[in-house]
Amino acid sequence: MVYTISGVRFPHLPSIKKNSSLPSFNEDLRRTNAVSFSLRKDSRSSGKLPLHLRSFVAIRYNLGKLSLTILSFVVLGDVDTQKTEESQETDKTCALSTSGSKSYKEDIAEMSQSLDQEVGQRKIPPPGDGKKIYDIDPMLNSHRTHLDYRYGQYRKLREEIDKYEGGLEAFSRGYEIFGFTRSATGITYREWAPGAKAASLIGDFNNWNAKADVMARNDFGVWEIFLPNNADGSSAIPHGSRVKIRMDTPSGIKDSIPAWIKYSVQPPGEIPYNGVYYDPAVEDKYVFKHPRPRRPTSLRIYESHVGMSSTEPKINTYANFRDDVLPRIKKLGYNAVQIMAIQEHAYYASFGYHVTNFFAPSSRFGTPDDLKSLIDKAHELGLVVLMDIVHSHASKNTLDGLDMFDGTDGQYFHSGSRGYHWMWDSRLFNYGSWEVLRYLLSNARWWLEEYKFDGFRFDGVTSMMYTHHGLQVEFTGNYNEYFGYSTDVDAVVYLMLVNDLIHGLYPEAIVVGEDVSGMPAFCIPVEDGGVGFDYRLHMAVADKWIELLKKRDEDWQVGDITFTLTNRRWGEKCVVYAESHDQALVGDKTIAFWLMDKDMYDFMAVDRQATPRVDRGIALHKMIRLITMGLGGEGYLNFMGNEFGHPEWIDFPRTDQHLPDGRVIPGNNGSYDKCRRRFDLGDAEYLRYHGLQEFDRAMQNLEETYGFMTSEHQYISRKDEGDKVIVFERGNLLFVFNFHWTNSYSDYRIGCSVPGKYKIVLDSDNSLFGGFNRLDDSAEFFTSDGRHDDRPCSFMVYAPCRTAVVYAAVDDDDDRSSLVPISLLPEDV
Repeated sequence: MVYTISGVRFPHLPSIKKNSSLPSFNEDLRRTNAVSFSLRKDSRSSGKLPLHLRSFVAIRYNLGKLSLTILSFVVLGDVDTQKTEESQETDKTCALSTSGSKSYKEDIAEMSQSLDQEVGQRKIPPPGDGKKIYDIDPMLNSHRTHLDYRYGQYRKLREEIDKYEGGLEAFSRGYEIFGFTRSATGITYREWAPGAKAASLIGDFNNWNAKADVMARNDFGVWEIFLPNNADGSSAIPHGSRVKIRMDTPSGIKDSIPAWIKYSVQPPGEIPYNGVYYDPAVEDKYVFKHPRPRRPTSLRIYESHVGMSSTEPKINTYANFRDDVLPRIKKLGYNAVQIMAIQEHAYYASFGYHVTNFFAPSSRFGTPDDLKSLIDKAHELGLVVLMDIVHSHASKNTLDGLDMFDGTDGQYFHSGSRGYHWMWDSRLFNYGSWEVLRYLLSNARWWLEEYKFDGFRFDGVTSMMYTHHGLQVEFTGNYNEYFGYSTDVDAVVYLMLVNDLIHGLYPEAIVVGEDVSGMPAFCIPVEDGGVGFDYRLHMAVADKWIELLKKRDEDWQVGDITFTLTNRRWGEKCVVYAESHDQALVGDKTIAFWLMDKDMYDFMAVDRQATPRVDRGIALHKMIRLITMGLGGEGYLNFMGNEFGHPEWIDFPRTDQHLPDGRVIPGNNGSYDKCRRRFDLGDAEYLRYHGLQEFDRAMQNLEETYGFMTSEHQYISRKDEGDKVIVFERGNLLFVFNFHWTNSYSDYRIGCSVPGKYKIVLDSDNSLFGGFNRLDDSAEFFTSDGRHDDRPCSFMVYAPCRTAVVYAAVDDDDDRSSLVPISLLPEDV
């Protein structure tokens, strides 16, 4: 028997006594035997599917002022666990069906059909044998048991995902099933919350009435409700409506932002965020106009933070960053922009690392469409856009984050102390959980698909890979430190999976991992047995510079400098930096401020006599950055503003913090003064900052022209502790650094590998860069035969104190030496 109301068709159901008590209503639901959309329970040890599958769905019909919630279920019958992958995929579609409205069933079928078609078009290559790492590094053979087990776990997980989910490609599209999904007939909302005893969808659209839209639960802890369109065809939930899920949990009744929410905002005067149903009209949605740029051979990253990118003490916007900062990055010569703090985070001063809403771009800076416009503009300028993604931990907020989401300690995270990072005061994911894997893999893909990011910088990877999280541990390079009981194999396998996913779907994508431990095979492809990153952040270099800046010049050891810069694994690429955002946080300061300190307040005008401290600081600032780029890695990174020697430090607005023991940590009265970038200083030609900025621009242009960072040829021919001189070859260039504080050397012989004529292509002492013009940049240098510093030929140079000079072998018709002066290059981009 079928009833029809205003064109909405639904089956006659046995009467259900509806109690006004929300928990008792859902207690009735929990007596049903339902099936997960993933067709398996959360336990990864379960290898069989249930024999009798029943899908339970709550459907809400909006009929003018009348709101009616009905329930239906369908018995799917016996399931043969030996079915082919195609039939298993059909089972998943059946599991989503209901015996309710025909239009709803058709919509689900269309979604499934679309999924099947795309799975056929985009497939991730199967795993390799994982053995090549032993040829690359024979020392790994002594840890073959651990590494083979690790790769075996990875292969096993890939096989299980293929068997139960239709493959990694389909598994990583959780955002098309969970959270809010829109179809032609209405909105479906699904949430995995196995610990909840009852759940309702609440929000502006139903006046926050927990009894209006009660959700149904299946055996796998997935709650669901379908909200058909209104009678006039409009959406049941208007765009911009605030939404939350109310759950009866073991910890009590709680309202939470949906875990898969795509946008959330903080209402004025309130602390917790609210989830927002974001679905603008078609004409208001941003449409990408420009293709992704090709992956650059040499990666030169401009690390940035949208909120603090204004010269004014305020939170900047995606739109202003797009219009004002991106052209600046392009003009400076960088080819990639890395953006921090994209994922929503309730605490601004966390620098974006205490994420609360993983699928939502930060609303402080604008709307999701504003972010898309920013990325599209970067692509127009030829810049690849990397996202600083956080999968290493999460905010411990319970009201607007994932912590205690379903009222239990161990839903997304490890329970107990293992799930808490005592230094970061945050929660740690359980990478051995099936649904956590779905969530994080889908999250990585979401940002690539929806926003067209070109890759990621994965934060806190060292913390992920070890159960001790790298805390109070000093890595010495002994392989026993990497392959033992302290290694979190589940986390490493997740990293292998996510790198497989990213590179499988987007071969041009760039993935950088923040690892300080030096994990072997970190940057070797997964199919060969590695973890799969493209680059490792060479974090030890920045720490070394801070260590040296605390010493006298006389105590700097040039051998120590070169060792730190070159101490990286052969065949695994690194992104190196002299300083990132980390080094300038409150409590520390920028390299420029370490060098020049308070003199930067009064002696940076070019028409005023500089102090010895300023002269030293400007000279060493250029040398530190050039030798870092020249010798330290295959990619280079700079945090915004540091290219011109940004003064002081970074300090987000903070209020006084009162600790439980009575202590008070003073804030800064909510000030934004140190949470901005003074780009005006670098642009002012009457200030010495401008010379530093021009030198950084010249560095980027030098690398773009000669591509020395990606050259396999690197040879240090001299590291003289007495002279404080370093000479090395990188690619076709010859670098000469004189770190001595007073000694300049005339007729100083340097060895080289290529005979012929050399010219200066970069001179840190050029007056354009705030130098003293002690060299003739038009001079030509001719080699003489005879070995010197173990090189086949040599020539003589003048090496002034505290200078860095780069020479290139040139032919008479070689126009690449026109690099200098860089300021004469065209200003337009």
